Parts: sequence; C-alpha cells; structure tokens
Amino acid sequence: MKLVVATHNRNKVQEFQRILQPLSIEVITADLPEVEENGTTFAENAYLKAISAFHATGKAAVADDSGLEVDALNGAPGIYSARYAGENATNEQRIAKLLDALKDVPEEKRTARFVCAICCILPNGDIITARGECPGKIAFEARGNGGFGYDPVFLVGEKTFAELSAEEKDKISHRGKALRVFAEELRKYKENSHAEQ
Repeated sequence: MKLVVATHNRNKVQEFQRILQPLSIEVITADLPEVEENGTTFAENAYLKAISAFHATGKAAVADDSGLEVDALNGAPGIYSARYAGENATNEQRIAKLLDALKDVPEEKRTARFVCAICCILPNGDIITARGECPGKIAFEARGNGGFGYDPVFLVGEKTFAELSAEEKDKISHRGKALRVFAEELRKYKENSHAEQ
C-alpha cells in the first residue's frame, strides 16, 4: 500500500518510513500546497493536512500534527510548538525561548509530554486516526546531536531524545506509538473491508 505523507519536514518523512516500512506500507512524498493549520487540537490540524494532500494528489494521504505540552506552562507550546518563537524561528530559538520560560521552574515541576495525532484519508474517503503520547521532563540545557525540534531538551529517563538512536527513539516516542496504533487500525480496516467483499 502507498500513502502520501503530508509534510514538508524530511525528518518526519524518515520516521514515517522507518516505522511503516516493515508493515508493507510505502510512504511517498508529493509537492503539496501549504496548509493553514487553524485547528484547535493536534487531531484537527492532522485532518486539515491529510485532507489537503488527499485532494491535491487523489491518493491515500496520511498526516500528523505533533507538539510539546509543558505542564508548568499550562500545556504550552502545544499546537503552536513549531511557531512558539515566531513564524521562521530556528529550533535553537524555540528551545531558547522554552528554557527561558522555565528558568525558575524546579526539576520536579518540569514535567511535559510529546503528543502526536495522525489522520489518514483513504481513497474512498474513509478516515483512520491514531494518537500517541510520550511523557518526560524538560532538561535545563540542550543535550545530544540527534533528532529535531525540541528533542535536545526532552528528557526520558536520563537521556534526551537527541541522545537516543533513531531506533531507541522510535520505540518510545509519541510518533512511534501513534504510528504503531495507526498501522494496527489500518490492518483491522483492511481485514474488515476484505471480509465485507
């Protein structure tokens, strides 16, 4: 099965490919229009991206919307994670703003979670959704060279996401969890549709 992944983020494309390839799902990219992410939840934004890619290509499309929720910041940056430090800010600028906002917050109150919502629109218009979360804490400084986004300050146990290998991160990450749930939902959907024929 082929799925168009609705993202311009090549790191996300690689994660989708790594996790879905063993399940016989081929992830392909396409030149897609920019989507105004004006939903109020991760799930709404994932749907907006997936439906846009579906209309643009006529093929089954999958999208995710994900971000970081920090308890001490009342869930911010949340759905605004990518725009937290302004529209064209770098990862470093976003991390700097986050660390500054948490500079007086003690370790035990730096709890946070990464959230990922996935939406897939199939050729017949059916929709499959999935969600994954990964709890952790915000470190006091950036560590590690892997990953992207807020990975260098997101601690799971003793390591940040940026200090984990891609395989280690996929096992515990919000996107890894959501993609595995999604793959299972897709498998059930395919079995049911075969049974109904």
